Amino acid sequence: MCNKSNYSSPKWWKESVVYQVYPASFNCGKSTTNTNGWGDVTGIIEKVPYLESLGVDIVWLSPIYTSPQVDMGYDIADYESIDPRYGTLADVDLLIKTLKDHDMKLMMDLVVNHTSDQHSWFVESANSKDSPKRDWYIWRPAKGFDEAGNPVPPNNWAQILGDTLSAWTWHAETQEFYLTLHTSAQAELNWENPDVVTAVYDVMEFWLRRGICGFRMDVINFISKDQSFPDAPIIDPASKYQPGEQFYTNGPRFHEFMHGIYDNVLSKYDTITVGETPYVTDMKEIIKTVGSTAKELNMAFNFDHMEIEDIKTKGESKWSLRDWKLTELKGILSGWQKRMREWDGWNAIFLECHDQARSVSRYTNDSDEFRDRGAKLLALLETTLGGTIFLYQGQEIGMRNFPVEWDPDTEYKDIESVNFWKKSKELHPVGSEGLAQARTLLQKKARDHARTPMQWSADPHAGFTVPDATPWMRVNDDYGTVNVEAQMSFPWEMKGELSVWQYWQQALQRRKLHKGAFVYGDFEDLDYHNELVFAYSRTSADGKETWLPVPSWSPPKKRTLS
Repeated sequence: MCNKSNYSSPKWWKESVVYQVYPASFNCGKSTTNTNGWGDVTGIIEKVPYLESLGVDIVWLSPIYTSPQVDMGYDIADYESIDPRYGTLADVDLLIKTLKDHDMKLMMDLVVNHTSDQHSWFVESANSKDSPKRDWYIWRPAKGFDEAGNPVPPNNWAQILGDTLSAWTWHAETQEFYLTLHTSAQAELNWENPDVVTAVYDVMEFWLRRGICGFRMDVINFISKDQSFPDAPIIDPASKYQPGEQFYTNGPRFHEFMHGIYDNVLSKYDTITVGETPYVTDMKEIIKTVGSTAKELNMAFNFDHMEIEDIKTKGESKWSLRDWKLTELKGILSGWQKRMREWDGWNAIFLECHDQARSVSRYTNDSDEFRDRGAKLLALLETTLGGTIFLYQGQEIGMRNFPVEWDPDTEYKDIESVNFWKKSKELHPVGSEGLAQARTLLQKKARDHARTPMQWSADPHAGFTVPDATPWMRVNDDYGTVNVEAQMSFPWEMKGELSVWQYWQQALQRRKLHKGAFVYGDFEDLDYHNELVFAYSRTSADGKETWLPVPSWSPPKKRTLS
């Protein structure tokens, strides 16, 4: 029997099903004249009844703010206006109202570690060294100049989305570098400046007063950095620049800044908050942020299970691939289930997001023969773990990675993929094994796989946009058979099984009906050393309900006629 604690104390956000919408790829509004091939807010509004029928409570909307779109909206040029390709503020207000009419809420992406270099704040900051906003960003002089007269960056940190590049960008006009951890178009805000912090509070208030229910906070643990900006250790001697995350994640003032956000903004509202906190795997450190008495965030995304394929002999390396055992995945998920309960924290349960390849392609066999089974297995796993569920668009129909045959030069749009492929072509000649391996890595791990248009039907462009438009990204080739329309109308009674969508719908209903066990209950892993089955029990706090989910990775046995 479970002991009563804050962990099992009911909260609306604990029981909610959050559905992430990647707006560029979700749906083009058919009631507008939109033929630009980009999804928009009107398209989301049109699908609210669909989301309600699935069992969604909260829509998490990836950035739709005004942006040059260097990093698909995570380079924000104005926090209080909507990019015209997505719509207007009035459209967002209507989305909030429409969701409310269907007993649903809207959660926004909060990207306040950095802005676009086209944001008015940065434009003013870069205007001169004497600008009132100069200290709103992180500027440093060159360490020196090389023999060719080129300025040398203040340290050896590498960019996250392009590791052959420096994390510092030279500004010739004022003869200083500014810090750009992700891309050279995304300038780091200086949270050491109180004016920046106040401006962030104002942004949050702007959206909360408009009626949203909370925020997903992008790389929020980057906001406090080691102010000495030291060189990073040499992890890869062949690289000019090195991973510097130990100096900009969970820095010395991180918890101070998070308490400030809570005290000055979040404490005034009943919100849902989830932090993206990369590079931090120490549960004791994370519980400082998500513990029930922490007064920082409700929960944080943990990426241990998302990095299970990575080879980490050279630090954090996404572009690597290794075989993994089921016991490794079990150990990760079981550990977080147990520790969050013991330490009175809360889990964010997810297997997909806009930054990860498709789960059915990563954790199971995504072939035509086994894709359905793999997708249902993962649905069973996710809907029976304790925490708040985050479901990514297309996951509910088992969308998978696009084929390796797609041309990396034309079909991959994400800046991280583009930089990796460019680097690979510079290192490996055409036709080489090294370039073939790079292509395989793209097909397995690129963020692009999560960003192909949503597959609504077998109509042209999978029903994502009108026939005479060209989607901003190619639709996966399998949309004729893998689509919402086919799965919602699947004749399960005649076939004797559910479609992936029907399975998700029923699994979410079951979770809500038995939330005492599945949302709040105790977790105990069973038969841990079994490499084919992930068995565990979920028991309600009052001990009246116990369930035994048994997701099985064992290959199905072929039946033979005797």
